[in-house]
Amino acid sequence: MEITEVFGYFGALIVGLVLGLIGGGGSILTVPVLVYLIGLNPIVATAYSLFVVGITSVFGAFQNFRKGQVDLKTAIIFAIPAFIAVYITRRFLVQLIPDVVFSVGNFKVTNNIFIMVLFAVIMLLASYSMIKSKRDKLKSIEAEIQSFNFPLIAIEGFVVGILTGLVGAGGGFLIIPALVLLAKLPMKKAVGTSLLIIAVKSLIGFLGDIPNIEVDWKFLLIFTLISILGIILGVYLSKFISGKKLKKGFGYFTLIMAVYIIYKELL
Repeated sequence: MEITEVFGYFGALIVGLVLGLIGGGGSILTVPVLVYLIGLNPIVATAYSLFVVGITSVFGAFQNFRKGQVDLKTAIIFAIPAFIAVYITRRFLVQLIPDVVFSVGNFKVTNNIFIMVLFAVIMLLASYSMIKSKRDKLKSIEAEIQSFNFPLIAIEGFVVGILTGLVGAGGGFLIIPALVLLAKLPMKKAVGTSLLIIAVKSLIGFLGDIPNIEVDWKFLLIFTLISILGIILGVYLSKFISGKKLKKGFGYFTLIMAVYIIYKELL
């Protein structure tokens, strides 16, 4: 076993740990690990990432469900329009984006750059909201937990589905801020609910990839098993971290990843 493969499997553990702690970030971590450390083709890596994140999220969602940290009503109402919006966006809207969206001097903003920078901007806005939320706002969110506006949650799910469809990844980064700031879920319950939504969405996506790629099931199952161990550890550690600290930690993590994406795409 080569040293890069060892680091790759260690990365699988970190993927699970991050999913368990913050309920998102799995695909953003999994794809670079599979491409740069394991050496997979990006298309195959994306498909494997859907499986790894999907299966790992199932275990995380189950653990959170046992602790009462999954809101099934919100998950269903949020997820159904999100799935519909993702399909419509990927099937029709993305096809309408031109190869070169616009040019600044000699620099051409291609559709790939446009989508990734849009993703980063969304992450920046989400991170700002999570980091800078005032205590009074947090208290008001806690106080309004029982007064869900389900039509609003469905609309949020559809909007998040469109954004997720445009950027092609990063569901957790978009779902959790909406669940916390707009659907009024406490952070820990938002994490558990997000894991359930991510699990279903990712596995549905992987099923669409199976006819198009040759899957190395032995490697994929080992990598996934290690990620599952990571998410079990992450969910356990989350018991010792306050919701407020978890929320801020998620915000800072999102901020770092957003800055990295902008740097990579534009510089």
